[in-house]
Amino acid sequence: MLYRFKGMGSYERYDSAALREFIKLYCRKDGSLAEPLDVIKTGVIEKAEEGEDTFPWVFSTGDCDRFDERVDPAGWDFAAYTANPVVLWAHNHCIPAIGIAEDIAVTDALTGRIRFNEREYDEFGWAIGERVRKGIIRAGSVGFRVLEIEWVDHAKNPEEKSDLIFRKQELLEFSICNVPANPFALRQDSPGTNDTGNTAPTSKSEQNPDRTGFHPFVRNTERRRQ
Repeated sequence: MLYRFKGMGSYERYDSAALREFIKLYCRKDGSLAEPLDVIKTGVIEKAEEGEDTFPWVFSTGDCDRFDERVDPAGWDFAAYTANPVVLWAHNHCIPAIGIAEDIAVTDALTGRIRFNEREYDEFGWAIGERVRKGIIRAGSVGFRVLEIEWVDHAKNPEEKSDLIFRKQELLEFSICNVPANPFALRQDSPGTNDTGNTAPTSKSEQNPDRTGFHPFVRNTERRRQ
C-alpha cells in the first residue's frame, strides 16, 4: 500500500509499524483522524466477455491484506467520485484520464465497470484498454481518504484476523496499473486459481516476497522485502 499525508505532493511507502504510530498519534477516541491520510489499495479485474465495451472490476474488498489491515465495504463514500468518475493511469494526475468508471456499487465489495477512451481521440487510453481486454494488464488501485478507523482488540474479538480496520473512507480516484502492491490483485477466471490454472498461494511464506509492488510516477523511497 501507498500513503500520502497532508502536505505531501506524492504517495510514498511507509513501514507498517511507523504508519500505525502515526495513526495512533492523530486518531481521536471515536476513531476519526485529526490529520488527513490518503491511501492506495489494489483492486481486481473480473472476467470480461468478448465484445464488451466496459470491464467489470472489483475496486476493493473487505478481506484482510498482507499488512493485517482491511477496508470495511459498508464504509465507502463515493458520492463525490460519481460526479467525476475519472480512471487514471498509475495514479498520475498529470496526464488526462484514460477512461471513466460506471455502475459503482457496494455489496460485500466496492465494484464498478471501466470504460476506456476511444482510439480516435486518445490512442494511449485506448491502448491500455486493449491490454486489459487481452489480459496483459489486470490490476488496478483505489485511492481513498481515511475518515474513521478501528483498532482491533483481539482479546475481545479473537476471530478477527486484521489489526486495523478502515471503517469509513472517501473514494478519491481509481487507477489502472501494471504491478499492484497486492500480488493477488489479478484477474481471476475462477475462484482460488490464477490464469495458468495453478492454485493461488495462501500462506505468507508462499506469497510473493515483495510487500509493496511498484507504481510508476510514485517516488519509491523504500523498497521493503519480507
